[in-house]
Amino acid sequence: MKILLIGEYSNVHATLASALRRLGHEATVLSNGDFWKNYPRDINLERQPGKWGGIRYMARLLSLLPKMRGYDVVHLINPMFLELKAERIMPVYRFLRRHNRIVTLGAYGMDWYWVDTCRKEKPLRYSDFNIGDRLREDEDALREVADWCGTAKERLNRHMAADCDGIAAGLYEYYVCYHPVFPHKTIHIPYPIDLSTTERIDIHEGERDLTTHPLRIFIGINRKRHTYKGTDIMLAAAKRLQRQYPSVVRLQVAESVPFAEYSRMMNDSDVLLDQVYSYTPSMNSLLAMSKGIICVGGGEPEQYELIGEEQLRPIINVQPEEQSVYDGLEQLVLHPERISRLQHQSIEYIRKHHDHLAVARRYLDFWGKIESSEQR
Repeated sequence: MKILLIGEYSNVHATLASALRRLGHEATVLSNGDFWKNYPRDINLERQPGKWGGIRYMARLLSLLPKMRGYDVVHLINPMFLELKAERIMPVYRFLRRHNRIVTLGAYGMDWYWVDTCRKEKPLRYSDFNIGDRLREDEDALREVADWCGTAKERLNRHMAADCDGIAAGLYEYYVCYHPVFPHKTIHIPYPIDLSTTERIDIHEGERDLTTHPLRIFIGINRKRHTYKGTDIMLAAAKRLQRQYPSVVRLQVAESVPFAEYSRMMNDSDVLLDQVYSYTPSMNSLLAMSKGIICVGGGEPEQYELIGEEQLRPIINVQPEEQSVYDGLEQLVLHPERISRLQHQSIEYIRKHHDHLAVARRYLDFWGKIESSEQR
């Protein structure tokens, strides 16, 4: 197959493209590298700030359009797959539909179906937009609502979802928002992780002696979205644990640091705090787990059921409450024999469900079924 992947989110497309090539397919990534993260891509399309940056971006896009034709598959990272206003993305989407065989949409993050479903149907006990029946009213949540609901972004998302050939959801959360509306063309495919490039951390076998090897906890913070993402809750719990057990707990905090520095700090940890409002580990958590780092965050029973996992439970699942996070962390201090077991389970979980070659085969099967149905 000849495949074009447009846009980037936390290295999903770059990793998927690498796997597709290893399986003998032609895969091209066109993206901005996910902004400052600067992930690999084959065709660079990034927008510089200011009026002239916008003009140069449009000129570059127009020059690339002829190269965005004749693909067996075009897969879009999000309805906002370009750094343009939604109304300007619409004609590009229509161009892609006219000039390529199959166009599919990724449900990987923020979009109208995620915002609207979490606020109205509330299929999740907690999310970025609700805690039970209560709607979250923090500044970031309200900003996303204003950005997506009743706007050109909503119209673009709804048109693309109805019009495209298929929708691939990367997390349980996004699957439950899309599948009820589009049951015949929504599929869940886990995010891909390239295990061959993973640098494993040192795992102390057997029961951990915390007096000689303290429990190392790591959390990354974006101050602009501190409350919205729940890192305020997780940080407060980790600090309390450190005060309670100062001799056996070490806490590292990365606050808006470059990705290379973030990765180095994460590699020097045993535990990652991430995604307290999620049911499922994100790409960041999955990468940490592939190294043998224990994830404290989203690991609800529903997401294990969706992937058919009945044995492995590597994630310390916590609720978006400080006490829940504290209790989850304290269990590692009180029962250090769990640490090594959870670290090994984390690696096995990624190998079993997120190996990038296996994930790529699932995408190929997904696209192959669409192609077969169109030929009937």
